[in-house]
Amino acid sequence: MPKVNGNEIRPGNVLEHNGGLWAAVKVDHVKPGKGGAFAQVEMRNLRNGSKLNERFRSADKVERVRLEQKDQQFLYEDAGMLIVMDTETYEQVQLPAELLGERRPFLQDGMTLVVEFYEDEALNATLPQKVVCKIVETEPVVKGQTAANSFKPAVLDNGIKVMVPPFVGQDEDIVVNTETMEYAERA
Repeated sequence: MPKVNGNEIRPGNVLEHNGGLWAAVKVDHVKPGKGGAFAQVEMRNLRNGSKLNERFRSADKVERVRLEQKDQQFLYEDAGMLIVMDTETYEQVQLPAELLGERRPFLQDGMTLVVEFYEDEALNATLPQKVVCKIVETEPVVKGQTAANSFKPAVLDNGIKVMVPPFVGQDEDIVVNTETMEYAERA
């Protein structure tokens, strides 16, 4: 694995530090008036989610880890585990449902996830950026109500509540951005 200097760490890099795998969330380069420059790095543990702030001087060497990204198709859920299938080898793998966090309700049958692996361990799973959902409950459409900034609450078929424009009615399909968990457009 390549070693990088402390001043080469960028947000999104995965580092092996103190026996754990850490993702650099935020990096601030500090050059104090006295003494040498350093990088103040906020990191998140990929295994347990804990956070750590660490200083790295330019002379410090850190292991940079490359995660392997694989497309996996979601098959079904069983006892808190997501059963996914590798789209190339058709090998089935079990992933903990907690990998998706609050985006778990947007997971649909047959959906393709991008799973990041370190050796054989799954560390992260990403849903497609946009998902189509059906509105099951919202206020009725009011004719003439076209104010650009007004939104109304709606409940989706997966139980998530989002704000939608006033022209969108019940039983309509909409596209939801899974990163921001907000309405994107009509389907």
